[in-house]
Amino acid sequence: MAERLAPEKRHAFVHNGQKVFEWDQSLEEVNMYIELPKNVPTKLIQCVIQAGHVEVGIRGHPPYLNHDLMHPVKTDSSFWTIEDGELHITLQKREKGKAWASPIKGQGSLDPYAADQEQKRLMLQRFQEESLMSIGLVLQCTNVSSQITEMVERTLILVLLCCVH
Repeated sequence: MAERLAPEKRHAFVHNGQKVFEWDQSLEEVNMYIELPKNVPTKLIQCVIQAGHVEVGIRGHPPYLNHDLMHPVKTDSSFWTIEDGELHITLQKREKGKAWASPIKGQGSLDPYAADQEQKRLMLQRFQEESLMSIGLVLQCTNVSSQITEMVERTLILVLLCCVH
């Protein structure tokens, strides 16, 4: 598989001076990172991912995050994990290669320059991935071609041997 052109850094969504979450993206997914409160057991953390909506919170309390997503996601391959006090939400894009200005609709969108840089980075990543796939196809075709050449040579040798006898 092609090595991914990783984001240079995470983008932060800050509201009223407080970091709500950080995020980054690749061709196929958007990742959200939320620092969890230290005094809450991880088994009480709740995360619900729907095709166009995400909700995060502590069971029995109003949600910390309850917003529509910028674009639809594939729910069957989107998931969340907790590691080192951080909730990591992986949202699988429905449209591979589409650059998102933010995971959340209407919240924390990138400025035009940063959005342009993200678009360029994703385009380069897609070009690299497709170029490697094309090279792989050429190598496969070359291998098949050499196998066919060997088969033709063997067949000719057999024909010649049959004609001689």
